[in-house]
Amino acid sequence: MAQSEQFTTSLDTVVSRMRALDETLPERDGVAVFNRVYLAVTEAVGRCVDRGRFADPRAAITLDVRFAERYLAAVDAAAREHRAPACWRPVFQFRRHPGVRPLQFALAGINAHIGHDLALAVVDTCRSLGCEPADVEDEFDRVGDLLVSLEERIREELMPGPDLLQIADPLTHLLGSWSLERARDATWTAARALWALRGLPDVAGEFTERLDTAVGFAGRMLLTPLPG
Repeated sequence: MAQSEQFTTSLDTVVSRMRALDETLPERDGVAVFNRVYLAVTEAVGRCVDRGRFADPRAAITLDVRFAERYLAAVDAAAREHRAPACWRPVFQFRRHPGVRPLQFALAGINAHIGHDLALAVVDTCRSLGCEPADVEDEFDRVGDLLVSLEERIREELMPGPDLLQIADPLTHLLGSWSLERARDATWTAARALWALRGLPDVAGEFTERLDTAVGFAGRMLLTPLPG
């Protein structure tokens, strides 16, 4: 079975699955923190589709579903004690660590999902729709814009302490080393490279594995336990 054929979930179904996770996971669980963020993004995409904000709604829905299913597959793997992608392992390993703050979990999840899953989701989408990456670039950018706006909001909501103390907070310095905008740009380059390599499965597989490892390393740094 081709990789893309494994993805058959509807947008409503992935939203329902994330809502179910939100209801069952402890509030401070690291996966729960990211899940709340991602649920908000996915619901926002659905509203944009309903309001006609996407030029190609079919491409937008396909990309969003392929994207979400990679996260949900990682959650399922962890729940079954199977080996999850390297990009997600730090989140699962540190999800209950008392020295890791909610904002760290939110951004480490975004790092894993944007840095690794989104590139593969673009390729999945192109295979499903029989198109090229350039044909879904507008949808990619729109989803990325939603994530950027949400990242700004969650930084404000989850950053602890008054503004005057944030400069001295080690969390400020740790998270200042990671940028969603840079991650999104790198992801688009990775997606185009993977598409160009689709006729060379061995090379594409090695590229994907190295991407997964690198994103996982960045996630581990984002989850460095900090003093309270």
